[in-house]
Amino acid sequence: MATADRFTIDIIQNSLQAICEEMFAAMQKTAMSAIIYEVLDMGTAIVDEHGNLACAGAGIPLFIAGLDKCVCFIKEKCVKEGIEIKEGDIFVTNDPYYGGITHLNDVIFSMPVFVDGEIVAWTCDIAHWNDVGGMVPGSMATSATEIFQEGLRLPAVKIIEAGHPNLSLIQTIGVNSRMPDYQEGDMWAGISAVRIGGRRIQEVVRKYSAPVFREALRDFLDYGEQITLKALKRLPKGIYRHTEEQDSGLRYSCSITITDNRFIVDLSDNPPDPGPNNLSREAALLSAQLLVKTISDGSPVCNGGNFRPIEFITKKGTVFDAAPPAPQGYYYETVVQLYDLLWRCLAKHMPALLPAGHYASMCATVVGGIHPDTGRGYTIVEPQLGGWGGYKGGDGASAVFTCFHGLTYNCPAEINEARNGIFVESIMLNDDPGGEGEFRGGRGVKITYRLRAQNAFLTFCFRRSKFAPWSLEGGLPGTTNHVEIVGEDGKIERLSTASGRPIKKGDRIRLVTGNGGGYGHPSRRPKEKVLEDIKNGYVTLERSREVYGFAEEEAMVRQESPPQTEHVYK
Repeated sequence: MATADRFTIDIIQNSLQAICEEMFAAMQKTAMSAIIYEVLDMGTAIVDEHGNLACAGAGIPLFIAGLDKCVCFIKEKCVKEGIEIKEGDIFVTNDPYYGGITHLNDVIFSMPVFVDGEIVAWTCDIAHWNDVGGMVPGSMATSATEIFQEGLRLPAVKIIEAGHPNLSLIQTIGVNSRMPDYQEGDMWAGISAVRIGGRRIQEVVRKYSAPVFREALRDFLDYGEQITLKALKRLPKGIYRHTEEQDSGLRYSCSITITDNRFIVDLSDNPPDPGPNNLSREAALLSAQLLVKTISDGSPVCNGGNFRPIEFITKKGTVFDAAPPAPQGYYYETVVQLYDLLWRCLAKHMPALLPAGHYASMCATVVGGIHPDTGRGYTIVEPQLGGWGGYKGGDGASAVFTCFHGLTYNCPAEINEARNGIFVESIMLNDDPGGEGEFRGGRGVKITYRLRAQNAFLTFCFRRSKFAPWSLEGGLPGTTNHVEIVGEDGKIERLSTASGRPIKKGDRIRLVTGNGGGYGHPSRRPKEKVLEDIKNGYVTLERSREVYGFAEEEAMVRQESPPQTEHVYK
């Protein structure tokens, strides 16, 4: 077994992080679609030769923690089918039943990295493609009943073989997309990123040798495991259970057992889902992995070792372990709900670690049609910001993405207006009452689009439209997510889901995301904080009297009082 000094091991481990970040930058700067280069709905990772997550780059944590599972599937498939893995091969997959993990819009590229004829690692990336076919533009139909309705399925096949593009496959992918030019640009961005990562790994291995490189990876994985084991010893031990009704009427249940060295999640007592809200077992596992990371350690270290103590139990054919041909187009809503379910299961037992409930929905909005200026097809696929819950010691964050969405951004209004057939009329914080407490929940957003294009369409699924984000320790619940379609006649239609709904020129689409739940009884909120909330528009005087018992006269007196500090300007 090779041995290397601590400094060399650390240099190699930090080199892996730098390689992931370079892959990320390469993909971001070369992609065609705004959801990749602006929103950063993507991720990069390095996987070791055995299929363990060795290092994760920036992007969506849910994506990053799943790329090792894709490599494991590819390795198993090649052994089973007698497929030779060659230097220069690049595999593509998007199918959750064939290593794709999430849904058909999320396309993964995986490349084996060879040095002296042996695989030393894999480079991987994943990104959301705006359209991969299917029954509706954007490929995410809320009415889908089987995965065949959701688009083209790519079952971990070689798109590049020994360095040569598989042109027949590339043409097949293109002809199945409503936006083939964008799809082609995003495809080559993903291919280029894994190739760059592969070259950088080869440079590191040739500098330090393959045995030392492998030792560094093993050491890094062991370090990740020790981080989690150390955290488990600090957590309260026991068996925790929670059941919660969903907007659909289904009830999700979980059981979490924490010991000194195991984190056991049991999801076997759950129903099937007839719609596109199902998860692959691997996608459901990601929720447990992210929760472990949340409560164990705030460092940027994320690898397969972090998740070794997890034991994960599901039942085939249920919503959290779907069986073919169950659709999975809206997997992301169910992942968020599952993560929120597990979070809530532990929150009341770990108030110092976990805030109250957040808006708990991706609130992804798909708007498309024919651009009125260029005549080209356009499709907006945009997740929305929302409010996080208050926590012991502080107010919740306003206008940030969901719990698993990580380093992503909203698409700037300027980009949306330039690239798509809309006007962005307003973006503001959600001023609806809700989420008050000793520490209030953060605010969601209200965004209004006005359509410029004729015969546009709208698809969306806003969860937590029926049950508001939950509170803790006597705080008040937050507010729900929903969409309002405002016609030119002023008529308002309020919805939580739609699939390919026609939208006319001049119609307005108002997106409303929820405020997070409050923590602690409102009566314990300091008067100074209430006054500050009134001043900043987080609460009205009327609402402050109702929930905080704050007198209007007191607010007026404080607002009229002269400043107590003398300012001297020089």
